[in-house]
Amino acid sequence: MRRLKGQLSLTMALIVLFTVAVISLLSNILIAGEFEKYIGAQQKEKADDMISNFSGQYDGLTGRWNEEYLHGAGMYALYDGYIVKVYDREGAIVWDAENHDMSACHQVMTEISARMKKWRPDMQGSFAAHDYPLTQNGQAVGSLSISYYGPYFLSDSDFRFLGALNTVLVAVGLASLCAALLVSGVLARRIARPIIRTGYIAKQISQGDYSARFEGNTGTLELDELTAAINHLSDRLAGQERMRKQLTADVAHELRTPLTTLSSHLEMMIEGVWEPSAERLQSCYEEIGRLSGLVADLERLEEMEHENLALHKTRVDLMEVVRTVCASFAADLKKKDLFLTVEGGSSILEADRDKLCQVMVNLLSNAVKYTGAHGHICVRVEDGEDHATLTVEDDGIGIPPQELSLVFERLYRTDKSRNRESGGAGIGLAIVKSIALAHGGTVRAESRGEQGSRFIMTLPKL
Repeated sequence: MRRLKGQLSLTMALIVLFTVAVISLLSNILIAGEFEKYIGAQQKEKADDMISNFSGQYDGLTGRWNEEYLHGAGMYALYDGYIVKVYDREGAIVWDAENHDMSACHQVMTEISARMKKWRPDMQGSFAAHDYPLTQNGQAVGSLSISYYGPYFLSDSDFRFLGALNTVLVAVGLASLCAALLVSGVLARRIARPIIRTGYIAKQISQGDYSARFEGNTGTLELDELTAAINHLSDRLAGQERMRKQLTADVAHELRTPLTTLSSHLEMMIEGVWEPSAERLQSCYEEIGRLSGLVADLERLEEMEHENLALHKTRVDLMEVVRTVCASFAADLKKKDLFLTVEGGSSILEADRDKLCQVMVNLLSNAVKYTGAHGHICVRVEDGEDHATLTVEDDGIGIPPQELSLVFERLYRTDKSRNRESGGAGIGLAIVKSIALAHGGTVRAESRGEQGSRFIMTLPKL
């Protein structure tokens, strides 16, 4: 299996190589095409210059041609690849390059044909004569025949130029490829290193080492988000592991006390130390009831947290639920001399009324337990456009800030020293959270240190 770094480097190098190759090919085709157009235009310009110059070599007064100039200009044109013939107005030859130097003409034609067939075999060109009229003051004085390789021909210097251009393009391509390999290697290393490190940390986490963390920043947003997610996962798993251990300890603690009491009482009665009086049997019965209550709490929590929790939704007035539950706590409130206020108005939503009653009972029960005598509890219902909010606030003992995110975990208790009578098993808020989530809502806890707590549940209306 190939490494990520190697794959990234190879992919980037291939992309750059392909890009450079395409650019070089297109550049070569474009430049060569433009150069050929330029050569064709130069040939036409050369022919126009010769027509103009040769037309001026006829003397209309004497009717004679300047043969010395024709010879010089004709031989100069020959060495450029043009074979020239000049005719007078009657069609008689005035000057002919082939007549003056047949061998030179043949050599020029042979060299140009061989050069073009070597470098442009697909052109299939040949020498052809092109006739042009020679005039003075609008009057014909003769004609000019120019033979050259068509549709165009290139000199040795032209081919050297094109060769140098191709060399430059190849050099640029190779230099770009080397630079791309270097840059892609550095970039691939920069990308692969945090990914490899993250994979190693994930492996450590899978083996139970929840202390593994990715330290520092990668400088890349997506990689930073990946490492942050891994760190968050490690934190969550560490928290879950602590909760699992705490759950085991709490369950053991909750079972130990009643089982110890039952064991000691029954042992004393079996050995005849105690008489099995109604009072002692009642004590055993109460301990059994405590165990049954714990099991019932756990069963109820399991039902609430089950993903298929059945909700029997009807149109419910949240304020009516609040008032009903608050009325049932009248005796508890009076016993501790607590002052309860209910604020807000009616809020109609589609919900399971029994489950909402359970939520209100659990929240209000907690508020009563942890609010001191003569304290104050406030229950508030707020009606929003698409959601309803239930808030239960007290001025009791509060919740430590570091434990606010844990109070909704099953069997979690902020006061580890309290017993069942004063604090319960830590299941009520877990049930509240499960019911809120089942309705598509949320619940959160807020606290002002030791000055009280606030529980806020938000539920969608539909």
